[in-house]
This record gives sequence, structure tokens and C-alpha cells, in this order.
Amino acid sequence: MGELIGLAAVVLIFGIPLLAIWTSHQQKIAKMQVESTAETTAEKAAQYATQIQRLEDRVQVLERIVTDRGYDVATQIEALRDSRSVEDRDSGVPLTSGSRERA
Repeated sequence: MGELIGLAAVVLIFGIPLLAIWTSHQQKIAKMQVESTAETTAEKAAQYATQIQRLEDRVQVLERIVTDRGYDVATQIEALRDSRSVEDRDSGVPLTSGSRERA
């Protein structure tokens, strides 16, 4: 019985501090994961905001083209093609019509 009490004392003496250290470590890891997730989410939100702004700018230009009847639409579209950056050309939707009349 004395040996059991001695073993329990040793486990308590070493086990409680080890448990406290392990718990503290787990809390730090959880905090780092939350911060990392928040940072990633903020970066994605900024990318989405930039993309939305570019799309809104393009829609405004298209609305202006459609509503301005005094302008030659084909000339305006060609001017837009010339002014687009390389990035927009790679990621944007082509301005050409998919339906062509057959001769």
C-alpha cells in the first residue's frame, strides 16, 4: 500500500506540471491556427474586392457603350480590346461574339 501512495505522489508531482505545460502548448497552437485562418481570409477578401471592382468597372464601360447610341459600337469594342492589360486578356471573357452567320 505504501508503494502505491508513493507512486501516486510521484505521478502527481510530475504529472500536474507536465499537464499544465501541454495545455499551454495546445492553447498556443490553437491561437496560431486562428490567426493564420484570419490572415488567409483577409487576403482572399481583398482579392475578391479587387476582382469585383474590376468587373464593376467593365460593366460600367459596357453600359456606356450600349446606352450611347451616337457611338459606333464596333469601334468602341476595338478600343477596349487595345486598352486591356495582359492580365485582363488572360483572365477575361473574350469580347467576340460566339455566334457567326454562315455564308
